[in-house]
Amino acid sequence: MTIKELPITVKRSLELLGLFLVGTLLVIGKGIIMPLLMAFFISIVMLPVFQFFRKRKFPEALSIGMCILILLIIIGGITWFFSSQVANLVADFPQIRKNVSVHLNSLSRWINDVSNFSTTEQLDFIRDQSNKLLNFASALLGGAAGSVSSMLVFMGLLPIYIYLLLFYKNLLLRFVFLWFPESHHPKVKEAMLETKVIIKSYLIGLLIQITYVTVLLGGILMIIGIKHALLIAVIFAFLNLIPYVGALIGNLLGVLLTLTSSPDLLPIIYVLASIAFVQFLDNNILMPRIVGSKVRINALGAIVGVFLGGSLAGISGMFLALPIIAILKVVFDRSEMFRHWGVLLGDERPLQSPMTVPELRSADEKVQEKLEKQNKIKHTGKKDA
Repeated sequence: MTIKELPITVKRSLELLGLFLVGTLLVIGKGIIMPLLMAFFISIVMLPVFQFFRKRKFPEALSIGMCILILLIIIGGITWFFSSQVANLVADFPQIRKNVSVHLNSLSRWINDVSNFSTTEQLDFIRDQSNKLLNFASALLGGAAGSVSSMLVFMGLLPIYIYLLLFYKNLLLRFVFLWFPESHHPKVKEAMLETKVIIKSYLIGLLIQITYVTVLLGGILMIIGIKHALLIAVIFAFLNLIPYVGALIGNLLGVLLTLTSSPDLLPIIYVLASIAFVQFLDNNILMPRIVGSKVRINALGAIVGVFLGGSLAGISGMFLALPIIAILKVVFDRSEMFRHWGVLLGDERPLQSPMTVPELRSADEKVQEKLEKQNKIKHTGKKDA
């Protein structure tokens, strides 16, 4: 009996069991799998650089070494820039303590005005919460050593994986083709080429996004006169890479940094307005033009994927969630057995209900193409010629 002949309940049970096993494998082996996935994505981005050196008769090993050297220079530059901004923040620590005291006193007076809590009760509450915070911080620092060591292992494995993936790329491609029957090879090739385009456009787009968000937001905040403008811009630019959740955390950290660097509340409004303006430009004008819309993922799938990636594999899982979902959608759309999962992840929302339009209950490719055309017109306002 083939898989197609199995009862529908058995098929769906096997799919859910497969998802559970993949999640379990990811949790158990995330220390090995996440660097490998990151190296896979970076290898695809570095492939044109590798081919550039190969065309100029560089030895294969040296070409890969040059790719890794360029990557390390970029990472080193980002690390140096971020650490220099943090050093400036640490140098202003006495002023930060003074500003925090001003804000706490203002908050205490406001609480006195709107409630029955006296200053003594507030101090007792703060002392109690401070003790809890210190206990939490000590526990956090206890696990920090493990986090640092994990990060060092991650960064140590990354160049090794990149080297091996580029060196054995033809062998890996042959393995993928041999995995499928020969009749499926055209679809396999198409899926791999589309995956390559998606990963390259996504990761290069993220690098460009970090640059222009840092320059644009940092420039605006510096013109306004916000202290630590570049640090706020860098933190927001990197957190903005985490879909939906990162921007919210970036806003909160921007407010906190502004509070500690100024005794006034007006700069907070300037910071939030500047972030909102830059985010509007980023989401609606700049990023769509840079990354494009090769594969549209619906907001529900993106948010669930980001949180699921974070719970399974930590911060790296949150960063890699969207490209992984995009690749899965490419694979699912080309598989008759898993096409319904591609529909679930996609943004091709029917304008009518499948309850009233039987045609929309079909998994036929023509129906999918019709929905994609409708959504393209909806997003761009243009019909194909």
